Amino acid sequence: MSLTANWSYPTEIRFGAGRISEITEACHVAGITKPLLVTDKGLAQLEITRNALDFLEATGLGRAIFFDVDPNPTELNAAAGIKMFKQGQHDGVIAFGGGSGLDLGKLVAFMVGQTRPIWDFEDIADWWTRAEITNIMPIIAIPTTAGTGSEVGRASVITNSQTHQKKIIFHPKFLPTVVICDPELTVGMPSMITAGTGMDAFAHCLEAYCSPHYHPMSQGMALEGMRLIKKNLPVVLKDGNNITSRAHMMSAAIMGATAFQKGLGAIHAASHPVGAVHNTHHGTTNAVFMREALLLNRPAIETKIGALCNYLDIPNGFAGFISFIDKLNAELNIPTSLTDLGVKNANIEALVASALKDPSCGGNPVTLTKENMTKLFINCL
Repeated sequence: MSLTANWSYPTEIRFGAGRISEITEACHVAGITKPLLVTDKGLAQLEITRNALDFLEATGLGRAIFFDVDPNPTELNAAAGIKMFKQGQHDGVIAFGGGSGLDLGKLVAFMVGQTRPIWDFEDIADWWTRAEITNIMPIIAIPTTAGTGSEVGRASVITNSQTHQKKIIFHPKFLPTVVICDPELTVGMPSMITAGTGMDAFAHCLEAYCSPHYHPMSQGMALEGMRLIKKNLPVVLKDGNNITSRAHMMSAAIMGATAFQKGLGAIHAASHPVGAVHNTHHGTTNAVFMREALLLNRPAIETKIGALCNYLDIPNGFAGFISFIDKLNAELNIPTSLTDLGVKNANIEALVASALKDPSCGGNPVTLTKENMTKLFINCL
């Protein structure tokens, strides 16, 4: 085993209830004088977004907003955002929202100074070095969910509107200059989104923990992230106003997204094409795949899951952990199958082919093949 690896950890994070009020100061730190706030269509009309814009306007930073962002954002959304950024002569992006708003906001800041198409920066080999870095705009990230952790990520997940494939667009400069994590912004989340985003964070931690790659710091983060989610996700589902548990969930989301530098696996490899083709919620789709992905990987992870169960105080080892996942999904009202999730007339062969091309495959404990991935999809239907 070669103990050689490349590690990167998050940026400046301002964490705590009420810290959205520091949005103007964060702009000054990032050198932004005319920001464009990028969010999704649903959030654009909510009070938390209006309040953020009020803070900006009151200090002379304007209230420019772009919200033509789909739940699974595409290159078409990016093109529209870039056009608005240029027309408004903005000098930075405030990425505001869940995974879609954060991913699209980061991409706009990155692509506004590029001449190559988006797909030339897919997370393949050293493609990120193709970028012209001098014109990448500064980014402030403000999550309003506790799940994707995109606020501390160096990539955006973008759906190709022509091929219906999700692509991971990567560059180190995607990492925001300042992150504001204010748990009060997550209080109004619908229970379905609370559950789905929470399970996305759990999937990040779980797959990072199970990944065979060497990253002991991420391993520790993944462990503690799962403990926080196990304890606090059921709480916030029942009491969305519990700020303490909301804060712990935001911490766990950051931890999961940091931890998955160690790798992801079959859950995400399978979830990405389903979301791209059938437009399902990403975190909820992860939850549907979780049980069967664990069983697929059992030969390589059973001992490791046993150690995890000791830390999480779950009895009966691997079988007990499967039971825990089943009960948690039921408690969160997660659909029990892809069919119940709304996946109709699935082209299994095409989904498998797309999944096997996903970069997440590289972190799976068991080598993913056409045979075992086909079985995974069929079992989840």
